[in-house]
Amino acid sequence: MKSLWQEWLGAVMFYTCLPLPSGWSVKLAGAAKWCPAVGGLIGALLLGADWLLDLLDLPRLVQSVLVAALWLGITGGLHLDGAMDTADGLGVRDPQRRLAVMADSRSGAFGVMTAIVILLLKVSALASSTMPFSVLWAAVWGRVAQVWAIARYPYLKPTGTGQIHKASCCVPWDFWPTGLVLILLSVMLPLSLGQLLYLHSLGLLLMLLVPAWFHRQLGGHTGDTYGAVVEWSEALMLVGLSVAQGSLPPP
Repeated sequence: MKSLWQEWLGAVMFYTCLPLPSGWSVKLAGAAKWCPAVGGLIGALLLGADWLLDLLDLPRLVQSVLVAALWLGITGGLHLDGAMDTADGLGVRDPQRRLAVMADSRSGAFGVMTAIVILLLKVSALASSTMPFSVLWAAVWGRVAQVWAIARYPYLKPTGTGQIHKASCCVPWDFWPTGLVLILLSVMLPLSLGQLLYLHSLGLLLMLLVPAWFHRQLGGHTGDTYGAVVEWSEALMLVGLSVAQGSLPPP
């Protein structure tokens, strides 16, 4: 139990900017399995912020921008930075140079354009969606896709934090926190059966397709592509929920 607690703290420390007491012992090896639970924590904080902003009666678009900004603040832009680096690498025609370009800390044109598109998708989907708890589901399923990418595909670099996650990955053991989070949310949240079926079908589809697409482009994954998987899965999940909201049965 102590090891699991340290892994959970390691996941919170690594994947968020939330403060932890300095004396607490954390463990990064094995922490990746807790990503969906961290997504649940992030989603809950965003839902709380959205509720507070509702009390101020702000325009929905302004409210969505503030929620997206808080989303970035909680994660420290970690995943968006990975998505930007990945886009810069994929923008290079020579496949042999892609990893070197991704390792460059400077942002290129492709990375900046990708960040703009992802943020616009998130803000516009949040502003137009009436699907309950959409930001929570996006934060969770985006990280389920990350766990799948770590477990399913080879890691392309010999070192780095991503390599720690890959080396400590243990399938199918690493998916029990994922299953627990999805079951708890499905039981606790007031959603109809049709809404739940659509949510999980969309999440499962993105989990399979998004990591597979990056693997096809690069031949595997890196820490940057793990971040890209999270960002694109979150954005596409929000868009999918926004598009389907009118056709889904109410709770």
